[in-house]
Amino acid sequence: MRKIFLSALMLTLLALAACGPAATPTTAPTQVPAAAPTKAALKGELNLLCTPQQEWCDGMKKEFETVNPGVTVNFIRLSSGESLTRLRNEKANPQFDIWWGGPADSFIAAKQEGLLEPYNSAGLANILDPKLMKDADNAWAGIYVGSLGFATNTDYLKKNPTVKAPTSWDELTQPQWKNQVTIAHPASSGTSYTAMCTIMQLRGEPKGWDYMKAFSANVFQYTKSGAAPAQLVGRGEAAVGVVFSHDIVAAQESQLPLQLTFPAEGTGYEIGAMAIVKGAKHPELAKAWFDWALDPKTQELGPKYKAYQAPTVKGAKASKPELLQVKLINYNFDYCGTNKKAFIDKFSNEIASADKAK
Repeated sequence: MRKIFLSALMLTLLALAACGPAATPTTAPTQVPAAAPTKAALKGELNLLCTPQQEWCDGMKKEFETVNPGVTVNFIRLSSGESLTRLRNEKANPQFDIWWGGPADSFIAAKQEGLLEPYNSAGLANILDPKLMKDADNAWAGIYVGSLGFATNTDYLKKNPTVKAPTSWDELTQPQWKNQVTIAHPASSGTSYTAMCTIMQLRGEPKGWDYMKAFSANVFQYTKSGAAPAQLVGRGEAAVGVVFSHDIVAAQESQLPLQLTFPAEGTGYEIGAMAIVKGAKHPELAKAWFDWALDPKTQELGPKYKAYQAPTVKGAKASKPELLQVKLINYNFDYCGTNKKAFIDKFSNEIASADKAK
């Protein structure tokens, strides 16, 4: 009987509600919902360690300050290897809040050395391939993708009609390229280290080191910056350079006489990363940059500053998708990151000392 009564009462209440509210002598005052708390505007100085090209670093500083007018971004542009060395040297008293750009291998090494501060940004949910493009513990996150290519001076090819632009790694060790090859030094450049670790994965370490010795015999000059060989080749100071393909495209758009080719047996690639520095003095500003850098609109800013890397987040369009539509190796970032110091030391001690980089 109690269940029947309760059911009947519910039906009665529903019927009354459908007929509208009964008249009451007074009307209750309207309740105005409390306004949502506004987020305080960011203020202060953010110290940024920036690894991509100077123009892109300048552009990102400008864009972030436009969105956050109360923040001043101070940055220093260093190559990937130089950045890692700087963080190691300053571990006891970090001078940077966030490190932005450069191959993930260096960030993996930095994590293993306790130099990074994990951050679970909401933007990480938007990463295209979380297993590949971010650290499992959120110590770093990917912000762009780029593939390695060969840049060959087209004027050199015209003057040497029997020579063709290289389309394999093996060709770069042939006599025709003696003193005509340029590449950055792996001690300072993530680009060059990506190339070296690509060879180690394609051939295995013993044969890989044999290749590096033969390749280095043809090198005219090692540079500090990974993108610099494209400029050297474009000016005719060398015939061919090993560079990330997006940097070759940027040089081509500057009207340098370059032909872009890729190695047929497969090429290495980078996941450009970012991370908050452990012990950062301005962690909230570092988190704000981190969140902003994972926004699709932010990742589409690159071409505005002659940076043509592919994005890592959903909703952002790649400006040059063809640069990744090539044969890529199954690049093992953990292997390359874990062995980075040992490989660089071996290269510097047995093949070419780091002080040769210019």
